[in-house]
Amino acid sequence: MEKSIDIDGLLINYADEGNSEGYPVILLHGWGCDHTTVRSICADLSDGMRIISPDLPGHGKSDEPKEVWGTQDFSAFIEKFINKLELKSPHLMGHSFGGRISINYASQHPEIQKIVLIDSAGITPRRSLKYYYKVYSYKAIKRLSLALFGEKKGEKIIEKSLKKRGSADYQAASPRMRAIMSKCVNEDLRKKMPDIKASSLLVWGENDTATPLSDAKIMEKNISDSGLVVFQNAGHYSFLDNPSRFKAVVRSFFKDELEQSLKLKNIEQNS
Repeated sequence: MEKSIDIDGLLINYADEGNSEGYPVILLHGWGCDHTTVRSICADLSDGMRIISPDLPGHGKSDEPKEVWGTQDFSAFIEKFINKLELKSPHLMGHSFGGRISINYASQHPEIQKIVLIDSAGITPRRSLKYYYKVYSYKAIKRLSLALFGEKKGEKIIEKSLKKRGSADYQAASPRMRAIMSKCVNEDLRKKMPDIKASSLLVWGENDTATPLSDAKIMEKNISDSGLVVFQNAGHYSFLDNPSRFKAVVRSFFKDELEQSLKLKNIEQNS
């Protein structure tokens, strides 16, 4: 069921699905997506757990942030979202960018008991000479275009350059969301990982090129109570590439919560 809520003047759309009496889970989608992208995960757990999946600010039907946010700002948003819904120590699940937020949030909230990181972002990639060439040549084009052609014509030239150089997600975003994406992508969270006390499941596609398997191994090494499951022949959306195995793995991780929900259901039926 889709609902909406106001968080600091931002209208936030979210789905609240599954067993309303079950243990709550906050499920966070990746960049450029919305809650429907991870709907299959809700179905995997809906018989025994309550799955709350917001459209993150600037995504889906939710308002954009009013300023340029970093990962910490998204974590602060999640804290307010949790408090507004009066959820007590929910588990966290995050795909890609949603995993980045989950890492940051869990590192600051020891009451979080379990997190699932799915092809998660959070490690700043090693930059090649080609990358730095693109960055600095773009900056040079921007300065020259504004100086030689003025603001109006210069912005058109800059926009054309972006379309050639930027990723699909970057090109599709508004100017503010582009700035937010750039800020978040350049934040390396590995120093925060040792502070995570939650039991952590890492699920990865071996062929993930957006957040490579090497990132997962760094996370597994730095998060003390963690385990890594790798899906062969799967990419950045490993939960969609191998849905049956993903379901089995995540249900095993949440076995206690699912069994407790089943027991309560049986008690209600027999009372």
